[in-house]
Order: sequence, then structure tokens, then C-alpha cells
Amino acid sequence: MPVLGTGIMPTGQVAAELTSVTRRAYIEKLIVQIYQSSPLMAALIANANTATGGFSSVTVPVQGASMVTAQWSGYDGSFAQPASQPGVQNAEFNMKLMTVPVQLLGMESIVQMDHSILPLIEARMNDTTNTAMDVMSTAIYGNTTNAQAFIGLPGAVDDGTNLVTYGNINRNTYPFWKSKVYAPGGTPSPTRALVLQYVAGTFKNGSEVPTFGIVGPGTWTLLAQDFVSSERYEINPGSSFDQGAAKEDGPRSAFRALMVAGMPVFMDQYCPEGTMYLLNSNYLSLYIHEQGSFNFTGFYSAVPNFQLGYVGVVVAIAELVNTKPKTCTRVSGLGFLTL
Repeated sequence: MPVLGTGIMPTGQVAAELTSVTRRAYIEKLIVQIYQSSPLMAALIANANTATGGFSSVTVPVQGASMVTAQWSGYDGSFAQPASQPGVQNAEFNMKLMTVPVQLLGMESIVQMDHSILPLIEARMNDTTNTAMDVMSTAIYGNTTNAQAFIGLPGAVDDGTNLVTYGNINRNTYPFWKSKVYAPGGTPSPTRALVLQYVAGTFKNGSEVPTFGIVGPGTWTLLAQDFVSSERYEINPGSSFDQGAAKEDGPRSAFRALMVAGMPVFMDQYCPEGTMYLLNSNYLSLYIHEQGSFNFTGFYSAVPNFQLGYVGVVVAIAELVNTKPKTCTRVSGLGFLTL
């Protein structure tokens, strides 16, 4: 619907005549407004592992108890007879199926043939990726109850509060399967000192330092202020910020990733504000089925359903898997800025 009566556009009969004989100046791009980027989801897909078929497509043998017993001995080197000590069991994960149906109406193709500004089928195909990423990103930060979807970080990084049984192993029965969970109370501001405490707590619980941290933008900004307040700008003698390379780039301030004890902290728009996940990429992975890696089935006729048109499906078969939860930590109740 043209906008009349503003700028250089007239109104009334003159405007009606112009709209009847004048083409619109379209920008031949579809500007998507409704999706967000998820750094964690992008990283998981970029470093995903491949899975195949079978029951429990991702089965990981885990050791939760000692299988032998060490003994002190004397000069004679004697020792007690060793006993059988079972210590291995399987963590089992099923793959989850996501389908994105794509419709192509027969008359839509006829109308748009050789006259399309933006082919709707191309827009739909592009939207399948964005939609799938949005749904998966939402699931990895929220889902613990829908068994047909990814079990997200609230269940994968947990002490049994949100999900008692994870990967078919009961966390209450086997405490080694628990993550460290902090709820400091009082909504403290995230600072370098506080994050350092949680990094050390993760190491104490899981014997490994987390690889990276994830927080929401408001939480990240509040943490960044603890860094920015300590920044100092140094000018060499005979130079200034209005000359040379410094003039072009300006003084460098703040960081995209906040380093605490060598661990970068990133922001992710899908991460709930006030929550921080300290994750270990050695054990947290996205497993994607080799026959369901965002594959497209191709278009098939809808005539058997008494309709001129075609239907295709984009298929993704995957699951988020944490094979050593004790190396990851969840912190909730932190302060954050309202952006």
C-alpha cells in the first residue's frame, strides 16, 4: 500500500494516477527482522560430532568409581588379593528430530514466474535455517521437560534440581554426574573476583578449568564495567590520539570477550539474564546424525492430497550431549543491566 501525502508524494487523483502508471523502486532483498544470533549455537554446529543409527545413538562409557584399589606395601612387596570392582556404566542419549516443512503452491509459481521481485520459495528456504536455529537456540537454554527436543543446558549442567536423570544416569544415585550449581542470592553484580571464584569452584568440582563462559547481554555488560573501570590509556611522548594510526582507530577500549583467569566470557542473546554457564568444550558437544544434517528431502507433488503444489522438508537429527557434567557450572541470580 503506497504512502501518500508525505515527502514528494501527492494525494488525491494525482496520486491515484501516478500509482497506476509508476513502478515501485524495490530493494531486491528480504530484510529479516525477527531472529537473533546465538554464538553458542553457531559454535556447537561448527564443531559438531557425527552420529549414526542404532539405539541410544550417542552412548558414552563413563567411569564413576575406582576399578582397582591401591595398597601400601613393605619390603616384601606383599599385597591383598584384588577384588572385582565394577566402575563403568553407559550414559545414553537419543537423537532428536526437527522437521521444517516447506510448501510451494502451484499457482504461486505460475504467478511469480519471470515476474518475481523476491521469489517466495527462496525466502522460505532461507527461513528454514533461521527458524531451525531459533528453535534449537531456545531449546538449549530452556528445555528440560520436552523429551522430543534437545535437553538444554539447564538439564545438561545441573545437580539434579532441574533434571535428576540425565543420559539415563540418576544424579542422586551417582553424584559424579552432577554439575556445580551456584545460587548466591542477593543478585550480586558479576565481577572479575566473583567469576574467578566460580572458575575455581568448577576446577575443584571437576578437576578441569572451564573452556568458556556464556551470559546474557545485560549480565555481560555489567561484568564488562568491572574491566572498563580499570582501563588506562597511555600516550607515548610526541604522539596523541589525533595523529597517525591512533587517529584512525581511536583509543582501544573494552573487549568482545572478557578474560577471567584465561577463560573468555561471551554474551548470547538467548541466555537468560542473571545466569552464567561455565562450559567445557572437551565434553559438551552437539551430535548431528550423518543422514540428518539439515538435509532437504526435495519437493514432492501434493496432487495425491488433491492440491496443485509441492511439499519438501528440511530434516535435522541431533542432540546436545554433556559427557562430563562435573566440568561445567551454572550460576543463577546474578545482577544485570536492563538494556
